[in-house]
Amino acid sequence: MRDALLRLTEMVRTIGADLQGSTVSLDGVYDCRANRKAIFNRGMTSNIPENPRGRKTPRRARKQRFDPAIFEERFRTIECVFAWEDKFRRLLLRFERISDVHYALKTLAYTMINPRHYCRN
Repeated sequence: MRDALLRLTEMVRTIGADLQGSTVSLDGVYDCRANRKAIFNRGMTSNIPENPRGRKTPRRARKQRFDPAIFEERFRTIECVFAWEDKFRRLLLRFERISDVHYALKTLAYTMINPRHYCRN
């Protein structure tokens, strides 16, 4: 995750944008001190639900800041994207053995989805 965050900040820097003050919303799987610190060091705010990891007693540390509304919006957006992707039968069941062909078909599907969704009159 930290490598992906580093590549993301480099990509954003090359296009001239800034991520300072933005919120990074992730699943509870990514809840660890190192990930939160990497997000904080880049000037962003983490929105990760606390993962108890099978603890019988709660953690004695300070509660992490978590906004369920942001997390719910992100979850709905991702589920909507998956529903759009499911309309393409070839992507629903992965028939392609070659990954490059599969990702090319995904790119084609999103190219067809985006104008339909974003260019409504």
